Amino acid sequence: MNTPIDALVNAAGLSTRGSIENTSPELFDELISVNLRAPFFTIQAAVLAMQKQNSAGSIVNIISISSYGGQSYLAPYVAAKAGLIALTRNVAYSQRWRQIRCNALNIGWTETPNEHKVQLAMGKSENWLEQVQQSLPAKSLLQPHQIAKATTFLLSNDSAPITGSIIDWDQQPVGCWD
Repeated sequence: MNTPIDALVNAAGLSTRGSIENTSPELFDELISVNLRAPFFTIQAAVLAMQKQNSAGSIVNIISISSYGGQSYLAPYVAAKAGLIALTRNVAYSQRWRQIRCNALNIGWTETPNEHKVQLAMGKSENWLEQVQQSLPAKSLLQPHQIAKATTFLLSNDSAPITGSIIDWDQQPVGCWD
């Protein structure tokens, strides 16, 4: 029995460190595979299923604010996430007349268990989070439950007819600095 599909969230991500100088072809392929190839083919499967069902739907891609250029130690990650921005807009454009919407949350620094491990591996102290939070305008990193709520909104009919939107969700407005 085929279960109808009307929503898809691409939230998987791999952020293994690699710069333009030290990224191996294997690391590049792994990051592109998880962060761009997998979303491409899950979107393709969802769109084809929605078309076959002749039903509307909503797709949300979780991207990264680093997609605008990012840190030098995240070069292949940045490339993949930048590609996902273009894919989001392309799908939104190509599927708009079928009422299949595609949007993205371009998220900033988020507090996760893995982020804690990454910061420790980068030589930060055990209390890195408290130190960082004091330097942020909101005094907090983005929280997973906040991303979940925004994703739920974008999947819902309440967000119709929004499609092709890349919502930058960070404490630092892109392009601004002193």
